[in-house]
Amino acid sequence: MGSPNLELVEQFLKGLQDRICSALESEEDGAHFIEDAWQYDGGKGGGRTRVLCGGQLIEQGGVNFSHVIGHNLPPSATAHRPELVGRGFHAVGLSLVIHPRNPYVPTSHANVRFFIAEKANEDPVWWFGGGMDLTPYYPEMEDVVAWHEASLAACKPFGEDIYPRYKKWCDDYFFLKHRNETRGVGGLFFDDLNEWGFERCFEFMRSVGNHYLPAYLPIVQRRKNTPFGEREQAFQRYRRGRYVEFNLVYDRGTLFGLQSGGRTESILMSLPPVANWRYNWQPEEGSAEDKLYKNFLKPRDWLNINF
Repeated sequence: MGSPNLELVEQFLKGLQDRICSALESEEDGAHFIEDAWQYDGGKGGGRTRVLCGGQLIEQGGVNFSHVIGHNLPPSATAHRPELVGRGFHAVGLSLVIHPRNPYVPTSHANVRFFIAEKANEDPVWWFGGGMDLTPYYPEMEDVVAWHEASLAACKPFGEDIYPRYKKWCDDYFFLKHRNETRGVGGLFFDDLNEWGFERCFEFMRSVGNHYLPAYLPIVQRRKNTPFGEREQAFQRYRRGRYVEFNLVYDRGTLFGLQSGGRTESILMSLPPVANWRYNWQPEEGSAEDKLYKNFLKPRDWLNINF
């Protein structure tokens, strides 16, 4: 089965952070990620937050690595696993959110993480989690299908049932109950993964992390030069409001970070730089905005879609 190796996980995640930042910067016109190293006030460890603001492609985005060591898992981590209450923990992970400037380029999110929960005189409990999801404003079916093809490719070596299972988990997780709509078009979400042993589970986490760039960069390259105006930008900012609602109401990662005394600036980096709310706004029937609501904000089998 193999024992957990924190050092290997940390090395992979730091390397993944480097590769993702470099690839995204290559699509920019001179803009760069700024690194902010920090220490964890709630225990030991810390991280390196990398943020890019004001780029031609990325209006605001962050790619964050952290490894924090705490004395007690917060309620967000033990709510569905009460047997872990009172355990100290290591939490190591990479989390990213990219908010593009052009409304035709979707927002993207990815996260891969590893936890060890420890208690004196008891065996450690460990697990992997993560995933990636896409939030378009003016979606193109070609992009949505390609995103899910990459998600399928990440899962396929691990069993035919893995993509459907984690795709459904993503649809269920990134769902705004108070709006009765998905946050976007989904992708993958998994948590509490330890059933295959450390090496195989680590291999799966690496596969998900390594498939983010092949999934997202081609979409960026196809859409980043699409002309847009005030109407499209206003709609993008309105829909970004949904992103804020999800992250502050439902997102377990945000809750974990805040409840565990994590660094607030790094945790809330996931929020967009500008978002709007409008009272009881409805898209015009048959408009491009209406297309998003009618065709994309509900769970679908994107690899066998037929409109």
